[in-house]
Amino acid sequence: MATQVNPPRGMRDFLPAEKARRERILDVIRESYRAHGFDEIETPVVEDSERLHSGLGGDNEKLAFGVLKRGLTREELQAAEEPLDLADLGLRFDLTVPLARFYATHRAELPNVFRSIQVAPVWRAERPQKGRYRQFVQCDIDIIGEPGIQAEGELIVATLATIDALGLADASIRINDRRLLVGMLAGFGFPVEEHDATLITIDKLDKLGPDGVIAELAERGADADAVAAFRAFLVRPQTLEFLPYGERAIRKALPAGADDAVVADLVAIGEAVAAARGQQDAPLVFDPFLVRGMGYYTGPIFEVAHPSVPYSLGGGGRYDGMIGRFLGAEVPAAGFSLGFERLVDLVEPPAAAGGAAVALVHDEGVPLATLLALQSGLVARGDRARLVRRAKNTKLQLENLAGQGFTSFAFVGTAASADVDALELRPLD
Repeated sequence: MATQVNPPRGMRDFLPAEKARRERILDVIRESYRAHGFDEIETPVVEDSERLHSGLGGDNEKLAFGVLKRGLTREELQAAEEPLDLADLGLRFDLTVPLARFYATHRAELPNVFRSIQVAPVWRAERPQKGRYRQFVQCDIDIIGEPGIQAEGELIVATLATIDALGLADASIRINDRRLLVGMLAGFGFPVEEHDATLITIDKLDKLGPDGVIAELAERGADADAVAAFRAFLVRPQTLEFLPYGERAIRKALPAGADDAVVADLVAIGEAVAAARGQQDAPLVFDPFLVRGMGYYTGPIFEVAHPSVPYSLGGGGRYDGMIGRFLGAEVPAAGFSLGFERLVDLVEPPAAAGGAAVALVHDEGVPLATLLALQSGLVARGDRARLVRRAKNTKLQLENLAGQGFTSFAFVGTAASADVDALELRPLD
């Protein structure tokens, strides 16, 4: 009995029809990003292990695939205290750390404010499950060098326009600011040294609910008075409101004492996005408990939500401290990433661009010169053409060709002319 042969766990093959479908969706995303002034770059799939594990990737660093050093001796293998001691490279687990390294490498060749596109696969040693893979595609836009909220405004408008171009209605963007979260924790009485761990727990609010979050904080030994204060705030009656309602919506969702400048920035972002979209209300919702798990965020953070799914379709935020780690000088930066694997299941791609997709279904014995001349003639006029030897079950063969994306066909017999105009093209239903 033959052994079943599958791709590595958490990774997938794509048959031609699905690959074509994915590429059409990616084309829409790329074109929308480019239309908003972003330029596409490419970075290596691997980076230095030390850089990937420099504390910039949050929990994702634990999921990075390492690449063993070349030529390790038995003694070196046995002497290693940690697996990372044996790796000098690693597969990228996101596109932000490679972008920071890219900018540090090429800063002199780039404009003062650089707007980048990266559409590429990343790898994480996840526990595979529905919607979560070990290899998946991210679609990132980033703005480096812009310190103000113009960057956040541009990123959100470009992302919403891209979602619109994909035909995904009713999407919204949840927004918060890491500085408000830190101020909230301080106001409740959480010691500074507990902030990171507390935010990790709060980030599970959607999964655990208020009671689960409070229980985990107590179990972790967080300050009891702070936990009690947080619980009282968490269970109060509340509603999420769209940002264009202004400062009132944000203040209503926060404890007293929130930073005025940060609140003003969020209000301004909401108003600017609404103006850009030519509508009174922008699809932005202030969420005081949005955390975003990455440890590198320093300001506004955001996630794409859709009512049809319980998870986000993308996210991002400001990460001003990252590039300075590589460059030795602080450089402001913000980015937004769409999770392609989650998006691709929700949208219908546009029809394939270009001419018809024609199958030349030929009999045995048709001269090769005739077949290639017909194929070349179709290609020259902008069509896609494939040579297909006629099968006994022609009906099934044509059904399969339609399923592969072909729109028309022509039978080519042994006496056929090499003249494309003489072909009798028929639609494939």
